[in-house]
Amino acid sequence: MLLKMSYKLPCLAIAAIMFITASAYSQPKKSPTGMQFRWVTVLSQPDSTVWMDGVRFGKTDKEGKLTIKTVSGGTHTLRLRCDGYKERSHPLTALQKGDITIGLVKTSDEADLAFQEAERLTASDREKATAAYRKAIKLRSNYPEAYLSLARVLSDSGDLEAAQAAVTSAKKLRPGYTEASAVEGRIQKESGEEEKAITAFKRAIVEGKGFQPEAYTGLGILYKEKAELSGGSGDLDGEAANYSDSAKHLKLALKQLSGAPDSVVIYQLLGLIYEKQKRNADAIALYQEFLRIFPDTVEATAVRSFIVQLQKDTAPQ
Repeated sequence: MLLKMSYKLPCLAIAAIMFITASAYSQPKKSPTGMQFRWVTVLSQPDSTVWMDGVRFGKTDKEGKLTIKTVSGGTHTLRLRCDGYKERSHPLTALQKGDITIGLVKTSDEADLAFQEAERLTASDREKATAAYRKAIKLRSNYPEAYLSLARVLSDSGDLEAAQAAVTSAKKLRPGYTEASAVEGRIQKESGEEEKAITAFKRAIVEGKGFQPEAYTGLGILYKEKAELSGGSGDLDGEAANYSDSAKHLKLALKQLSGAPDSVVIYQLLGLIYEKQKRNADAIALYQEFLRIFPDTVEATAVRSFIVQLQKDTAPQ
């Protein structure tokens, strides 16, 4: 499960526009994140949550379908979870595309059902979700996923000490648990332990053999905040260096998120940093890629206005 973090973008003044020039939609010669995509349609039980390589892509509809239009090259692992059914993973080969049927088997396992209840409750009642995760752990002591999800909800509730304890338990049960290290980095960052957060995020990347978009995102946010602090204190060299580090990590996160819904905010963060760095051409190319992947999101109008303004700023006077 990826990016259950709330990152708030700075307020940006957005001019209302009635017309977008054709160049705003022109495709750059090279994708700024280097992504090439194929489509797959997952066929399974209705309302099944679908992850690819641990990144959440959404839920199947009432007919049991979810189309993922942004599957990058190489092999992947799909994972499905549906209330009342046993979770299942399914390999996706480098050449597969089109329809992929993944059948699920019903479960009566009480620990599974308690965990599923907790997942449903996280968005509406964190206290009840916490109790349900603890029930799942009581029913199955060796349940690292439940400990990690418990850590997330405790962190979101501000109980960082208990969240860290839950992460520690998850890592004891599953050594090298890359997602747990990424969550630990988040907890350390929220606790003000910047260096420990950096260490945990980097450990998550090593454990994931280079693949850990949550950790790359965490580092990108952390260095962005360091840049803002440096700029505020007049340290222009520190500001530039930290913005460079932030952009590097956010770009890697975007590539690994492969167009997942969580990448919407990362595109905007990276574009904002490019603007701070006066890299207008890179920002325009990034925003154009965003519009090709997310043309119908509520953020699309704002992103189009960013492109128009940047084009005006860079046009010959």
